[in-house]
Formats: sequence, C-alpha cells, structure tokens
Amino acid sequence: MKRYLSLLLAGLAGLSSCQESYLDLKPTDRYTEQNFWQNEEHALAGLNGTYRALTDDFLYGSDSPFLLEALSPNAYNYGNTKGFNIIAKGNHDANNSSVINNRWGSNYRGIGRANNLLANLGPIPMDEALKKRIRGEALFLRALFYFDLLNLYGGVPLILDRPLLEQGTYPRNSADEIRTQILKDLDEAAASLPLSFTGANKGRATKGAALALKARVLLYHQQWAAAAEAAKAVMDQGTHQLFPDYRGLFYLENEGNAEVVFDVQFKFPEVGNSYDINFQLYENSVPLPDLVNAYLMTDGKSITESPLYDPAKPYENRDPRLKATIITPGSQFAGAPVTATTFVQTGFSQKKYSVYKDDVKPVELLTSGKSELNFMYIRYADVLLMYAEAKNEASGPDASVYEALNKIRTRAKMPPVAEGLSKEQLRQVIRHERRIELAGESLYYHDIRRWKIAENVMNTNLYNHRNQVIDSRVFNASRDYLWPIPSVAIQNNPVLAQNPGYGK
Repeated sequence: MKRYLSLLLAGLAGLSSCQESYLDLKPTDRYTEQNFWQNEEHALAGLNGTYRALTDDFLYGSDSPFLLEALSPNAYNYGNTKGFNIIAKGNHDANNSSVINNRWGSNYRGIGRANNLLANLGPIPMDEALKKRIRGEALFLRALFYFDLLNLYGGVPLILDRPLLEQGTYPRNSADEIRTQILKDLDEAAASLPLSFTGANKGRATKGAALALKARVLLYHQQWAAAAEAAKAVMDQGTHQLFPDYRGLFYLENEGNAEVVFDVQFKFPEVGNSYDINFQLYENSVPLPDLVNAYLMTDGKSITESPLYDPAKPYENRDPRLKATIITPGSQFAGAPVTATTFVQTGFSQKKYSVYKDDVKPVELLTSGKSELNFMYIRYADVLLMYAEAKNEASGPDASVYEALNKIRTRAKMPPVAEGLSKEQLRQVIRHERRIELAGESLYYHDIRRWKIAENVMNTNLYNHRNQVIDSRVFNASRDYLWPIPSVAIQNNPVLAQNPGYGK
C-alpha cells in the first residue's frame, strides 16, 4: 500500500475545475471527466487518491492527531499550533482557529474523492471482484471522513453524489442521519472487503477495519449492545492480536503487525509526516503531569495508595506503559540523557510515534516531513477496550469483559483487574485503562466528550513537572461539546445553521 502513496493524481484532483478550450473538446494531454475513469488503472488511482486525503495536515498528517490530545488533560500545546490552544482555552469561535476551518474542508475533500470514485466505478470494464473490493474501500473511507465531521461538528450536509456545484447550497442533515449513513456504508464495506491484504496491498481497509469503525461509531453514540457485537465480530475473526511488546508496537520496523486494524500510511520521501520534529523540537503536544500521575504503580495501585511510590524517584515502579509512551526526566532517549530542562514546557515529551529508540543515537535528527511512521487509526487493543466498555454498559460485568481487559493488562505486565467489581466500578477501570493504553493516540479528547466529563476535567490550571502553573483551560459545557461550523463555510453557504453558543 505504501508504494501507492507516491501516485500523484494531478488530473483527477482537478477534474471539477478544468477549463477546456472550446476548440479542444477532448484534450489528450491531460485528464478530464471525459477521458478518465476508463480502466482498472484509473479506478485504483482514484482509490489511492482517496486514501491520500487521510494524510492531509489537518487530519492525520503533520501533528494534528496529537494536537487533539492537547484538547484533553493528557497534553499541552503551548504554541497554539493550528489554533488548537484557542480551543483548549475556550476562546475559539467560527473564524479564529485554523483547524476548525480547515478540518471541515479536509474531510469534505476526502468525501468528494470517494464520491467521485463511487459515481464513476460502475461502467469501468474490469474484474468484478476487484470492482466490488474498490467500492468497499471507498465506502469505508467515506464513512471515516463523515465520522470525523460528526464527532466534531455534529450534523453536516450529507453529500453522496459526485461533486456538483449545487452541493454548496445543501443545508445540514441531522446527526442521526449522518450516523445512519455511516453505518450503512460500513455494513456494505464489511460485506465487500477481505479479512486481510498482503504484499503491495497491505494497509488497505479490510473487513475488520469496517467492523471496528462500526463499533467505534456505535460506542460513541451509546448503542452499547450493537457496539459490543461489532467489536466481538472483529475479535472472532482471529485476524488480529496484541503485539507482544507495547513499545515495539510503535517501532518503524514493526509497522503493519497483527495489532494494526487500520492505519494511515506514510512513506518518505513521497509522503512523510512531521511527528518527530513536532514532539522533540517544537513540543507541540507534550504530556502533562495529570497524565503522568494517572499511571498506576506495578502493584496496580495509584501513586497515592501504593507503598511502592517514592516521590524522589516518581517514575520508578510504574506501569511500564509510562516509559514506553512518555519521555521522562532522568531517562535516556535517542541515545542521550533527558534532564529536567530538556523539554521546557512541561518537563515531558511524547515517545510514542517517534522513530527514535531510547539507547540509539540517530545519525541525524529528522526535519519536517521526514518521519514516516504510520498512524494507527484503530488497533486491536482499542477493539478489546471498546468491547469491554460496551459489554459492561449493556449487561454489566461478566467473564468476557475481564478477559478482554486482562489481555491488555498482561501485555503491559500489569496485575489483572480485581474481580467482583460492580458495573460502576468496572466502568471507572475501563475508562482509566483506555486513557493509559491509548495515551497520545488522539482518542482521549473524544472520550471525555462522549462521557460528558469534559467540563469536570478541563476547567483547571495546567502544571509542569515542578508543580508550577503554566497555563489554564476553559470548557463551556453549553457550547464546547461541538466545534462551530466554520465561518467560511457559512459565508459560502448561508443556509448552514450554526451550532448553539457560537452566534449566527
């Protein structure tokens, strides 16, 4: 799959804007709607262009996945990169945050590419099995883009046809209508996709990816029984399993392992990302002590309860996922010692999703666009956690919930979950486990919003590792559970209604 990312869809990307000479109705020197969509190669190019939309700087390229963490108690973005800090401080509106404006357009760009492919795929003479698979991949990607819009903005215009000018006048559909379409697309995708891919096609959306995304959609909207069923379907396939080493899961050489359900593909120099330079140099999304202090001790107790905790050595005897995820003072990273002043904002930096290892000094430090580690959009540990949460909420604790959680605990070399917990007690364990297992993976911001606890955990001061106040945050529960519809979108389409609390 990675080798396809170098394919530049110069003609495809500009089909809707081509200005053809009236003397040359069928040009042969460039792609148009008339001379594209003719064969299998064109169909695959259209599909690869849709995958390519995922690497947009405001979606899963650049540092955007991790800046979402900085909208939660997990991390801090001191520099207001892409306008994320404006959101974290509750000062955002429909105009003053570039991510609010651009993420809308980035998702619709991907939707437009998927729709264009789906609209033109039918008549292309090619192998019907391959055509069915391509359609399934396009539906999965369309669902993914719409799901991001739904999570952040609520109901949005539902566009299912090839790009047309009049679509710019569509009103917003309801959140329920968007969710219904997402689930419809994912059901059809799951029925059309294989269990796995090999060789050059590895990395494409699979049946398991469609079912796992379906589980996430259902989980986020509290359809507990259905979410548990979808997650269990992925578990029952037997295609995915936990990678034995939590730190090694994020090494470049282990990309595409059996834990990966779906990832966004990068390959330098064709399509790189800037994950490393943003972590280590710009400190755009650095972990906060609130997250560090949440990691349990190796006996399974908190730092306030465990006799193993030593304030003079606060990072010792901790859940091993702490040092696998976060660069802490007194440790070693990229072959160099980490001091209390190495990372000046909070004292910490993110290790997960860096290509560097603790004890290996790199020949050169990577600059912008030179990292190429794939971003795991869904991995199997998340499937297990989704199953545990949904099953517990649907019917309370049972053996299958404990089994799912303890697989993750065992891999992390942590004690199993205490038995005999009530539904409410196990809920808190699951929420804690999600935060720790998936820290730094862009999910906690969505979690605190869907759990409706954002106003409880976000209205607070921020501290560095020396317990000094470095900033503050504000979350308005009557407004901030959704982002505003971008002002530029409303200017172009005045029928779009604004979300409550953001004016007209």
